[in-house]
Amino acid sequence: MCDTEEKSSSPSTETRIMRNFGYFGYYLHVHWGGRNGKQHILVELLSNGSEMTQRDLQEASCITSASLSEVIAKLEAEGLVTRERSATDRRQLTVTLTPEGEARAREVIRTRAEFESRAFDCLDAEERDRLVETLDRVAARWAELESAEKGEKTEKTEKGDGR
Repeated sequence: MCDTEEKSSSPSTETRIMRNFGYFGYYLHVHWGGRNGKQHILVELLSNGSEMTQRDLQEASCITSASLSEVIAKLEAEGLVTRERSATDRRQLTVTLTPEGEARAREVIRTRAEFESRAFDCLDAEERDRLVETLDRVAARWAELESAEKGEKTEKTEKGDGR
C-alpha cells in the first residue's frame, strides 16, 4: 500500500479512477481478447475477406512478428487458420481462416455485440454521450503525456544519458 493510502481511510478519486481503468483493461483483455489475442486475429481476418498476408495481419494488429507467429501457431493447432507460402512471393505467408475459424470469428463478433448492447444500459443516452466525451479528453491527455515522455527519453538518449 502506498503512503497516501495508509494515511487516508479511502483512496483518492484519482486512485479509484485508475483502479476502475485497471479493471476495465483486465475485463477487456480477458473477455475481448485484447488487440493481439486469438480472438482479435480471427476477427481481423474475417473483416478482411478471411485471408491476409502475415505482414498485413501484423500491421493491423500492432504486435511483433514473433508474437503474431505464436498466436497463429496456436490458431493453426486448433484448426482455425492455415498458413501457406505465397505463390507469387515465397517470402510471404498467407493466413486463411478455416470454416471453423470463420464460425469462431462470427461467434466472437456476436458475443461482442451482445456485450456492447448490455455494457452501458445502466446509463441513459445523455450519460453515455458525456462518458465518451470525458474518455476522449482523457485519451487525448494521455497521448500528450506519452508524447512528452518519449520526447524526454529522446533528449536523454541524444545527450548520452542513455535512459
